Amino acid sequence: MRARTAVLLLAAPALLVGAPLAAAGEVPDIDLTGERAAIEQFQALDQRLQDVGWRLARSNAEFCRQPIPSIGLQLQDLASYGRPEIAREALGLSGDFAVQTAASGSPAGESGALVANREVNRLERFDPNEWEAGERLYWQRLTRAHDHIDAMLVEHGGIEIGLAGGDAVRLIPLEACATRFELTGSGGRAVADGSRVVIGVKFPGFAMSEDLLAAAIAHELAHNLLEHRAWLDANGRRRSHVRATEREADRLMPWLLANAGYDPAAAVRFFEKYRPSSGSVLFIPGSHARWKDRVKIVEGELPAIRALMETSGKADWATHFSREIDSGNAQ
Repeated sequence: MRARTAVLLLAAPALLVGAPLAAAGEVPDIDLTGERAAIEQFQALDQRLQDVGWRLARSNAEFCRQPIPSIGLQLQDLASYGRPEIAREALGLSGDFAVQTAASGSPAGESGALVANREVNRLERFDPNEWEAGERLYWQRLTRAHDHIDAMLVEHGGIEIGLAGGDAVRLIPLEACATRFELTGSGGRAVADGSRVVIGVKFPGFAMSEDLLAAAIAHELAHNLLEHRAWLDANGRRRSHVRATEREADRLMPWLLANAGYDPAAAVRFFEKYRPSSGSVLFIPGSHARWKDRVKIVEGELPAIRALMETSGKADWATHFSREIDSGNAQ
């Protein structure tokens, strides 16, 4: 799970974007407690997403085509907020860089030191706070920081994170599937773009149990792992092609869940509870099958998954999952 996140921090501090302008160096008379609570509420949802995302990406790494070294850490840079000075005051920070999330079970999460909003002043030998940035809504520096972390993990097999107060923690990465998980501050959709799974704060899955949320995230992750966007780019986005990629993503969901320690049948329960629209209009078929048909599609995968889990403890989808689009069988 990579942690480059421009979308995340442009959207997170929504309340700060609309704050009235003040004189240079002056913090407007606003409810800082409320601002901090809004940021922390966003971070709580993001933490749920990162925890589940890490668990899915890490547990399926051996079956992904090109896993990457990852530490499960997301940073925040207050320069990407609408009003950095308000966010800095609300969070009690002296600099701009701090921890956003550290995924449970990841090297960052297991360190015990990388808690939300703890200041970061060094990434190996560089202080990212010293890098040039715009006055507000400047996400490029955060991208640079995460690119630097990625490079250190590949080139040096780890990275030392310096924290305010003189503490430091060295993190050694683990392999994970190469997908980033990002939360946006508006909307209720979940989408995959080939390298990211992007979910809005109003997504209904956040009100569900963890296994059902994991099923929803697994569906989007499946699109990335099966390289559906690249396939559609090469073969065209006809309705029949989109429906074929959606079927494959549905079918892979329980495989990903099983490897992550979730009940693979949670994919069935997700569709039964969520009942997503097929997108059909009158007699024109939509881009997805009806939810009842999607349930049957997922149920068809469960016997093979359970047999593999009983014999080997792994649902090896790289070997045993049957692709349908590679041979051009989109229908």
